[in-house]
Amino acid sequence: MRSTCTALLLLAAAVAAHAGTTADRFTPLVVSTLTDNVRPFPGTDGKTHLVYELVLTNASATPATIEKVEVVDESNSSNALASYSGADLLSRLRTVGAATVTTSTVEASGTRLLLIDFPLEPSTRVPPQLMHKVQLLGPAIPSRQPQPPAAMNYMAAPIKVYERLPKIGPPLAGDGWVAVNGCCDDIGVHRPGSLACNGSIYFAQRFAIDWMKLNEAGQLAEGDGTDVHQYPDYGADVLAVADGTVVDTLNTLDDQKPGTLPDPKTINMQNVDGNHIVIDLGDGVYAFYAHLQKGSVQVSPGDRVKRGQVLAKLGNTGNTSGPHLHFHLMEGASVLCSNGIPYTIDSFAMTGQISLPDFAKATGVEGDWSKGMFPASSPRQNQYPMDLNIVDFPTSK
Repeated sequence: MRSTCTALLLLAAAVAAHAGTTADRFTPLVVSTLTDNVRPFPGTDGKTHLVYELVLTNASATPATIEKVEVVDESNSSNALASYSGADLLSRLRTVGAATVTTSTVEASGTRLLLIDFPLEPSTRVPPQLMHKVQLLGPAIPSRQPQPPAAMNYMAAPIKVYERLPKIGPPLAGDGWVAVNGCCDDIGVHRPGSLACNGSIYFAQRFAIDWMKLNEAGQLAEGDGTDVHQYPDYGADVLAVADGTVVDTLNTLDDQKPGTLPDPKTINMQNVDGNHIVIDLGDGVYAFYAHLQKGSVQVSPGDRVKRGQVLAKLGNTGNTSGPHLHFHLMEGASVLCSNGIPYTIDSFAMTGQISLPDFAKATGVEGDWSKGMFPASSPRQNQYPMDLNIVDFPTSK
């Protein structure tokens, strides 16, 4: 007759008997990083930002409740660079299907994604490698049956810090450009937008910006905003941010009527971003431009482009409710199945900041946003524009 003492029960007994006498430890919540490195980048707020994700999987039959996650210096675990708990932790947790959650408890065999992003003051040294200190309630021993929860904490998930950043020129020219849906708000449309494709989970739009333009009256849209021609940015020239080779284009879709989104039945992975261009900038970096005007794309796959070259005109095609240029850099040629990477723009002027609370409360983009303008512009070099910055780009190459 088969013994009732299974190998798993023997292992549980061994763990209980020898707890604290070995380097090996049962860790019911498996913690890993989605990517193998993080790239710090300087924002217009004068701080250095780090953005990436953790994958948290409950490898037990007992629900695990995450209480705190700290990002620490791998060489000095007492040096916490960021800490997430309570409501802040909960707001950053997502299911693998990109949905928000109402509790930090991970069900048995369940998985969560944790959106990590934090700023460091200029005087703070960025360590070459980070670790994560996890505090939770979970089972103390491995078992196929639910166990009473116990408090525990442990270190997990090392990630290397990669200092090299792409430096590019502006994707547009002229004054009054607003970085809508920019980094790094975990409730925005871009930052938490993960997608499972090609057998993995990707965050292609981590650092995406929807560029919209203010007119002289401080408006992003004139009138009721239901016509593409009421938007000051519509038809603006879209520029190559660096020398490179075009690898993908789409140029056949009609503009979407502003104020509405297209029928979801008509959207697929090929047309969701409308007419678009992908450029290989070299060194594993690709530039992506989306929502371009039908028939305006002036390049084809295989073409070499030069920085500042006019590529197309800004439009309103694909899954969009108003004319804008969606722009981001990524690690591969796939616009959805590549991870987004940060960058710096070598020269621009910061001229204002739209209030984040006011913009979040607005039902649309209509209205006067000029109260966010600064008395004088602030020249910037080699920085990344943060969410709702108002910037002026050079008008020449």
